[in-house]
Amino acid sequence: MILSGKSILSKIKNNELEISPLTNEQIQPASVDLRLGSHFVTIDDYNESLITLCEPAAYRRITPNNGKIILPAQTFILATTVETVRLPNNVTAFVEGRSSIGRLGLFIQNAGWVDPGFKGEITLELFNANRLPIELPVGRRICQLVMAELNEEAEPYKGKYLNQKGATSSEIFKEIM
Repeated sequence: MILSGKSILSKIKNNELEISPLTNEQIQPASVDLRLGSHFVTIDDYNESLITLCEPAAYRRITPNNGKIILPAQTFILATTVETVRLPNNVTAFVEGRSSIGRLGLFIQNAGWVDPGFKGEITLELFNANRLPIELPVGRRICQLVMAELNEEAEPYKGKYLNQKGATSSEIFKEIM
C-alpha cells in the first residue's frame, strides 16, 4: 500500500521514519519531494576508455557555480539529495522524477528500490535527453520519494550503499559473480 502524505507525516512524528531536513511544502498527497543536493559526479571519460562491471570506474566531481550546475545535452551525471532518509524495516520506497521537470527532458531516477532499513542520502541518476543544456539549481525540489508499506517486516538493508553521503559512484565491482 502506498503511503499518503498524512501517513508519512505521522510516521515521521512517531520517529518510525526520518527525512531530514524537511519542510511542509515537500509533503505531497502520496509522496515527499526531495531537493537537489550540492554534490555531483560523472564518469571521467578522459581517464576511461571502457566501463566494466569488474573494476571501479573513474569519476570526477562537478562543482556547482553560483549554486547551479549546467547539465549539457545528452549527458548523464550522479547527484545527491539534500535530505537524509531512514526507512523502517516495514517500508520501502522508490524515486520518481517530478512531472514538470520530466516535461523539460530531464530524466531522474535511482537504480531500483530504496530498501527497508536504508539510511543515507539518495543518489540520483540524472540524464538530460534534450539537445539543449539544462540549468539545475541546488536546493530545488527535483524528485519524489514514494513509500509503500510491506506486508510484513523485512530484514533491514545491509548493502554497500548504507549510510551513503553525496553522489555515490557504482560499486558493482564489489559483487561476487
